[in-house]
Amino acid sequence: MSALLSLRAVSANLGAVQALEGVSLEIRVGEIAALLGPNGAGKTTLLRAALGLIPAEGEITLGGARPGALSARDRALRAAYLPQRPQSIWPIKVEALVALGRFAHGAAPDRLAASDQAAVDAAIDACALTELRRRRMDEISGGEKARAHLARALAQHAPLLLLDEPTAGLDPAQALAVADIVRGYAASGGGVIFSTHDIALAASVAHRVVVMNSGRIISEGPPEAALTPAALEAAYGCKARLERIGESFAAIFER
Repeated sequence: MSALLSLRAVSANLGAVQALEGVSLEIRVGEIAALLGPNGAGKTTLLRAALGLIPAEGEITLGGARPGALSARDRALRAAYLPQRPQSIWPIKVEALVALGRFAHGAAPDRLAASDQAAVDAAIDACALTELRRRRMDEISGGEKARAHLARALAQHAPLLLLDEPTAGLDPAQALAVADIVRGYAASGGGVIFSTHDIALAASVAHRVVVMNSGRIISEGPPEAALTPAALEAAYGCKARLERIGESFAAIFER
């Protein structure tokens, strides 16, 4: 089976800065990959280049097709994208925002077929938004907004889910809930790639961790193989180690 996402020797510039350099990566069905690295490592640029949202050199295929050759609708049928700190700039209800995820399927918030409504309901339930579904986005908390935008991405029912720091600003219980959602998405036959600054979360959730710095991949593999002291020091510039605690992990940093 072809990869849901494939990058081969991909490089990209943001102005005068080379934000990606020779990056190669694949995401397949049922796989969860986590992107780790300091600010400016290239994690967001990688996600945006993968979707064809910024110019890039090298070979990129999304569901077997070049992103630049796809219409917005066809791209949305292949991948759902949750950017950092997504905004809703009008007082839309939570359930209407989630329903926007069905746009690529020919639906709209006021025009939902039974399959669309089922997808919206399932996403709202998965993100624990049932009691908030009729509240306006400008009436709920930041963490609740983040869950609503995640539900919109889930409702899209794309084979690939790309999440840019999906747990930023969430409390620990909400972050664990997002981890469960990501696991469920992959277990149901999807693929997930997400960026995060939470090393322990990445190690606990991802099948594969990709450690980046200065636009390059410096380590990649299963969490305990990729997150070596050498890789962590190369990425973050300080001594660190990954420790397993039962079924979870902790990242220990030293000055």
